[in-house]
Amino acid sequence: MYLESANKPGWIEVICGSMFSGKTEELIRRMRRAVFANQRVEIFKPQIDVRYSVDEVVSHNSNSIPSTPVDSSAQISLLATEVDVVGIDEAQFFDEGIVEVCMDLANRGIRVIVAGLDMDYLGKPFGPMPALMARAEHVDKVHAICVRCGNIAQHSHRLTQNDNLVVLGEKDTYEPICRHCFNRLRAEEEVAAAAAE
Repeated sequence: MYLESANKPGWIEVICGSMFSGKTEELIRRMRRAVFANQRVEIFKPQIDVRYSVDEVVSHNSNSIPSTPVDSSAQISLLATEVDVVGIDEAQFFDEGIVEVCMDLANRGIRVIVAGLDMDYLGKPFGPMPALMARAEHVDKVHAICVRCGNIAQHSHRLTQNDNLVVLGEKDTYEPICRHCFNRLRAEEEVAAAAAE
C-alpha cells in the first residue's frame, strides 16, 4: 500500500491508536523500509519523551531508530532539509503548529509519517491528532488488546491518580482497555469521586 517511491509527490500518513497498540513499531517499520529504498530520512520526537532514550524512537518491543528530539514543531521545518521521508513520533505532544508543518513538508514533496495517540486518558481527541488525521492521505488506526477482557482495545486507561493531561509512563501508569471496560471504569471512578465529596 505504501510505496517507497521518491518520484511521487509528498503526502501525510497517520498511525494512531491507544498505548501499546504498535504505533511506534509501525512507524519504525515504515522508516526502515524507506532507508532500504535508499531514501533520505529524518525522524523527530518531542524532547519531553525520554522514557527509553533521549535520541532514539523506541517501541515497547525495544525496537529503535535514531531520532532528533525537538522542543517545538517549528524546529522540524528548520531541520527537515534534503530529505525524502520525515517520521514524527508522539505527535499528540506537539503544539498545534505540527499540522501546518506536516502540510508544508508534504507540499514540498516529502512523505510524512506521523504516529500518535488519537485519544487522551479521558477518551477525548488528543491535541493536534484529529486535525492531522483530517488532512492526511492515509490513516491507520492500530489496536492493542484489552488487558481486562481480551477484546480490541482503543483506550489508554491511566492507573495513577493524576489529572495532568500529559503524564509519561509505561505499563505501571497505563493499560490498554476496550470501550466497554473503559466506560465501566470511568463510571466507577465518577461514583468514587462523588462519594469522596
